Amino acid sequence: MRVRMRTVATRLGALGAALALSLVTGCAKGGTAGSDGNTVTYWLWDANQLPAYQACAKGFEQQNPGVKVKITQMGWSDYWTKLTASFIAGTEPDVFTDHIQKFGQFADLKVLEPLDDLGLDDSAYQAGLGANWRGQDGHRYGAPKDWDTVALFYNQKMAEEAGLTADELDSLSWNPEDGGTFEKAIAHLTVDRNGTRGDEKGFDRNNVEVYGLATGGAGDADGQTTWSPFTASAGWHYTDKARWGTEYQYGSGTFQSVIDWYFGLAEKGYLAPFTDYTDGANPANAQVASGRAATSFDGAWMISTYYGTKGLDVGTAPTPVGPTGKRATMMNGLADSVTKNARNKEGAKKWVRYLASDECQRIVGGYGIVFPATPDGTRAAVAAYEKKGIDVSAFTEPVTDKTDSATFSFPVTDYAADVYSLMRPAMQDVYANDAPVSGLTRTNDQINLILGQ
Repeated sequence: MRVRMRTVATRLGALGAALALSLVTGCAKGGTAGSDGNTVTYWLWDANQLPAYQACAKGFEQQNPGVKVKITQMGWSDYWTKLTASFIAGTEPDVFTDHIQKFGQFADLKVLEPLDDLGLDDSAYQAGLGANWRGQDGHRYGAPKDWDTVALFYNQKMAEEAGLTADELDSLSWNPEDGGTFEKAIAHLTVDRNGTRGDEKGFDRNNVEVYGLATGGAGDADGQTTWSPFTASAGWHYTDKARWGTEYQYGSGTFQSVIDWYFGLAEKGYLAPFTDYTDGANPANAQVASGRAATSFDGAWMISTYYGTKGLDVGTAPTPVGPTGKRATMMNGLADSVTKNARNKEGAKKWVRYLASDECQRIVGGYGIVFPATPDGTRAAVAAYEKKGIDVSAFTEPVTDKTDSATFSFPVTDYAADVYSLMRPAMQDVYANDAPVSGLTRTNDQINLILGQ
């Protein structure tokens, strides 16, 4: 009874919020703050990308005399809080950078403008990026912007001291029974306070100086930079369908066996404990930079951060091969969306069309900060990284050469916020408190009840 009552309350709360938001936005008359008929307001969260998009705005304005683009950048957490508040207050931007994790909720609340009339062709972008931004009604609500994948960053000095070569790190494999060569490598990179390695006799797992693998937290509902490369390479899928699934599969025996093994690395002393992770204050890259951890799984958006860390000689390796015989990495693609009540809707659509064009994407790629969505934009980014002396093949090969790799996307479903709110504490309980993974079946049942199963 407790499960049903909690779930019903969740659904009613979400429905009430959606109804209130629909009423407010329905009454807002193009309420974009600081906008006029000659200005397009554009929000993004990544400060590193701001100069690239300022350059795109200059090019756009030259092609559209009299139209100005006003760009506002804010931090990740503030961005989503203020964006949600702006929809309620009727002060939303004309255009904003959208995340696939948030897309389902925005589409459900009907705060996005269909972009079918922009004439975007999915084949013009890296495979899968365009299709992700179609709603259940078949309309497009986002123009492909960029993409990222996940790979293994490692401290080259620590790897050399451990006797591990780049070729060995490039060819790691794993399984949920004994961890394979991946676990052996992580164990060997782990060092306790007496200088004993994790795979040596006398290793003290309770007094570790350097962990083989940094912690990225519990991974919550998607595990993008934590457990997802393992669950996916074991053949598991988040939902019953690639997009707009109606049933999550966290109750799967495959999923739970992988999660049990992955967080079991912390019990062995190889994976940094849950308490070592603080989003913003002590993320995975900070643990590697401080020497607290030898390796970390992280996304392509962090390449410049790792390679730009003074005193850190870093290398990258692809995710390990799993029981399916393939590697797996989440391929996340951002998009630009136009708000339903955009004051300058015509200008907004022109701006989004320009953002998705090869012209703008090559400009962005040239900054070597992110991989743009078009192949030409991606090539420009690879060339820019090469000029900096950075090899990004661990991130690009799963996309450009899929012979031994598989990419997968964030789960796109209704009630994404509810899924997150249920899975977050459940996964933290497994990691931090050693709760049995079987308890995830109950959480999965709650989630599917919300989705109408």
